[in-house]
Amino acid sequence: KGACNSRTNNMNIAKSALALALASTTHAFSPAVTRAFSPATRSTVRTFIGSSRSNASSSATALNANVLRLTEPAKDLLPDVDVFIFDCDGVIWRGDSLIDGIPETLAKLRAMGKKMYFVTNNSTKSRAGYKKKFDSLGLDIPAEEIFSSSFAAAAYLEQTNFKESGKKVYVLGEVGIQEELDLIGVPHFGGPEDGDKVADMGPGCKVEHDPDVGAVVVGFDRYVNYYKIQYAQLCINENPGCQFIATNTDAVTHLTDAQEWAGNGSMVGAIKGCTGQEPIVVGKPSPLMIDYLCDKLGLDRGRICMVGDRLDTDILFGTDNGLKSLLVLSGVT
Repeated sequence: KGACNSRTNNMNIAKSALALALASTTHAFSPAVTRAFSPATRSTVRTFIGSSRSNASSSATALNANVLRLTEPAKDLLPDVDVFIFDCDGVIWRGDSLIDGIPETLAKLRAMGKKMYFVTNNSTKSRAGYKKKFDSLGLDIPAEEIFSSSFAAAAYLEQTNFKESGKKVYVLGEVGIQEELDLIGVPHFGGPEDGDKVADMGPGCKVEHDPDVGAVVVGFDRYVNYYKIQYAQLCINENPGCQFIATNTDAVTHLTDAQEWAGNGSMVGAIKGCTGQEPIVVGKPSPLMIDYLCDKLGLDRGRICMVGDRLDTDILFGTDNGLKSLLVLSGVT
């Protein structure tokens, strides 16, 4: 009971200590209030995350940091930021519902000459799939501004020359990962095609697995089943050198705007539990996507602001990678 109360108190402190408004004249991110993270508070955010994971209570004191309220964004934020990176779920939309004020906010930022990129940990869609979602919500976002963790998984495999190994990828996830792997020519199987498979567990029965699988990519999967978990663990445990790659480890996600739903952390946790291995995480807060953006597009990290709704992914992604950060309370936090 004491530990539960400590965690609850820590979260309440985090919410009250980190809230501040991003836009000055719109209702974007409402009823969320957000706070900007200055360099002096970055260590306190890490302290909170680390200690909340270990059920320690010292973060409560650490979060009593002096974070100034952003009352004049035109003066205190915008002059120092050339690029905004937005999370999507809980920041731009919740489920299939656009958050109020988002179109006006994005239009104002573009009118000011700010660059924008949209980086999501949700791997169920490819970049092309997310372009369709933006279009369906009435947001005209260029495809080259969209980056998903499904893309990050493919980018990691491409950067590590996985294709040259001649190995295959087993996908515990959805079509977004498969579409991105197709674009780089990496052979794969699993995914939705294994959604209705049932392992035969009669006497003497076993699941046969492909010894040529060199990587298992675990992404959010609404159709996860025991067969997929068993196949993934066989590849990781029995195929020498097989990589365990996670698109993200988010605890919860927004499938609808009515409630939070178990996130990819539950799928990754299942594979961690039966393999004893830690995954290579390619989505936020991993530096892979920001390294890609900065290297390919020549961005200055010191003039980038990460806007997100999660302390343990979005804000950590910003603070650990030298970016400015804004937390909004329209999503998970």
